[in-house]
Amino acid sequence: MIPSSCSFGGHGGPPCVHVSRMRRRPAQRAGTIERTMDNGSQGEHSRRGFLAGLAAAALAPRPSWADVGAPDYLAAARARDGTFVLCGLTETGDLTFSQNLPTRGHAAAAHPMRPEAVAFARRPGTFALVMDCRGTGQVVAELGAPNGRHFYGHGAFSSDGTLLYTSESDYEAAQGRVGIWDAAGGYRRVGEIPTYGTGPHELLRLPGQETLVVANGGIETHPSTGRTKLNLDVMQPSLVYLSPAGDLLDRVVLAEAWHQNSIRHLAARADGMVAGAFQWQGDLARTPPLLMLHRRDMTPKLLHSEAAAHQQMQGYAGSVAFSGDGARVAITSPRGGRVEVYATQDGAHTDTVELEDACGVAPASHAGFCVTTGTGILGRLGVTGFQQHVQQGVQWDNHLVALRPTGS
Repeated sequence: MIPSSCSFGGHGGPPCVHVSRMRRRPAQRAGTIERTMDNGSQGEHSRRGFLAGLAAAALAPRPSWADVGAPDYLAAARARDGTFVLCGLTETGDLTFSQNLPTRGHAAAAHPMRPEAVAFARRPGTFALVMDCRGTGQVVAELGAPNGRHFYGHGAFSSDGTLLYTSESDYEAAQGRVGIWDAAGGYRRVGEIPTYGTGPHELLRLPGQETLVVANGGIETHPSTGRTKLNLDVMQPSLVYLSPAGDLLDRVVLAEAWHQNSIRHLAARADGMVAGAFQWQGDLARTPPLLMLHRRDMTPKLLHSEAAAHQQMQGYAGSVAFSGDGARVAITSPRGGRVEVYATQDGAHTDTVELEDACGVAPASHAGFCVTTGTGILGRLGVTGFQQHVQQGVQWDNHLVALRPTGS
């Protein structure tokens, strides 16, 4: 299939144009293990011991998320004493575990099998911690960004958990990269692929696939100027689909009128539909769309609320999620203190919930969402409105990471 590049406005935009396919890198050859064994009884004894060891290992229970209370979500937070933690949470707000972090966290990536979480520092951080969420929260590995790179606070695992992908910036070249780490071999870095854009923020793996989806925010930054945005006049956000080998499978580019609409956060539905949340970098007197829906077999949709709601959100959507049944999609705006909900079938705006400092959002069972706030609240947003479950003595950070995929 030839990859495509789509430029669109609020009503679909001009036709797609073709872009060239990246050449696929040859697959890395699997390593070999050489083993010698003496003849006779010593060899037979070694063979039996080896087989017995394999059998014992097979029977030993493997660590799983059930070992830490089977959480539904992961979330970073600031505790009352000013320390930072990574927590496991259930839909009803029960705390299943809490592990200390050395500094403020942003988002986390949950291993698909083991109770391991990769906690990322805020952009532009240069480290991430891989934590065993059992017991005292032992740090399994610390990932350091290569020279000339920094992380963007997000990552995702391959479906079998053997690889970790991280969104990164090559800040001297102002180019995005996806770092690749061997999660089965001590989290050593084994490669990287381009994101075909600048300022990649969140990345996801599509459910049931190995395809990666990356939100290229389009904003150039450099450590010498901190978080200062250096290219707002010429920024070009994009949504890209990548193979693990680095092939550009699809690329969606915003129309010129919205080139300052930085796509930051993503959600994916089981059927491959992707939702993208925007953070507007232009004149706040305008009312840009803050949500996009896209699937590779459909024209992108830009979703709007009423002008007054857009003004209250101040051009800022903090997180995005599909409902548990996939029929609705929500964005949060901590600056506006609200959650906006839309129908996925036609993009119609269906609901607004005013909630102070609302930011974290994730799918909940049936047709609901789970929402967290900077005031410590966790609650459920269903078809009949918002119901607060608990208010913990923490400030929940921007994201609520679901450990289960969203339905379609």
